Amino acid sequence: MQNNTFSTLFVGQNLIKLKEVDSTNNFLKDLVSKSEPLAEGTVIMADNQFAGRGQQESVWQTQAGKNISTSIYLKPSFLPLNKQFYLNMAVSLAVSDALTFFIPEGIKVKWPNDMYYLNKKLGGILIENTLTGAAIKSSVIGIGLNVNQSEFSESISDRATSVIQILQRNVPLMDIMEKIFIFMEKYYLILRAGKYSILQNDYLAKLYNYQVSALYKHNGEIFEGIIKGVEDGGRLAVDTKDGLKSFNFKEIEFTHTK
Repeated sequence: MQNNTFSTLFVGQNLIKLKEVDSTNNFLKDLVSKSEPLAEGTVIMADNQFAGRGQQESVWQTQAGKNISTSIYLKPSFLPLNKQFYLNMAVSLAVSDALTFFIPEGIKVKWPNDMYYLNKKLGGILIENTLTGAAIKSSVIGIGLNVNQSEFSESISDRATSVIQILQRNVPLMDIMEKIFIFMEKYYLILRAGKYSILQNDYLAKLYNYQVSALYKHNGEIFEGIIKGVEDGGRLAVDTKDGLKSFNFKEIEFTHTK
């Protein structure tokens, strides 16, 4: 455990670095479950995460020491359950702003919370909330970003990219982490102040395929649609030939097939 001098009030002030772990989210959740109270803003960072998870238990693989595998502990007990997705928006905006600091053009958030550069995936976010009654007790926010990994397995090389592939140079992981901490605190404080419209507008401005005609897959069928927005509960609103429809996570697939 070490204290750091990041220019933040609480995010990243308690940083725990690990050489290797199955999942930073699992490690942090285990830490939270122990009786000792954990400071809000605590961050776990691992050189190697060998069983990182994405949405719906999909596995996220990463090269040791080259990428960001981190989890952040927050306590958004002020957030109503029906506004949970605004935490997702705040985190997505923090990570996209951190990336945009280094890559000024082309960074987008692919709903619900993947990081994209043009049409390729740069990373993803997994938020796991612990509820107490009708309130969120705590949130463990896992972030995985491809930074200095220059090659990917054949199965994903056509749809994955990294900071080093885009910029053609190494970027120190802690430089990006520091920006994530700064922007995370900024958007978390906006969320705490209940300024939902700011988060909504900023999220839509960063949203991949927003207001663009594109192809999607639902129940095995491909259709054309235009993303019109995201509902408070996180459902994606898409304009289709049959009118405006909303889709939950994993009910709709983005497709690049023409």
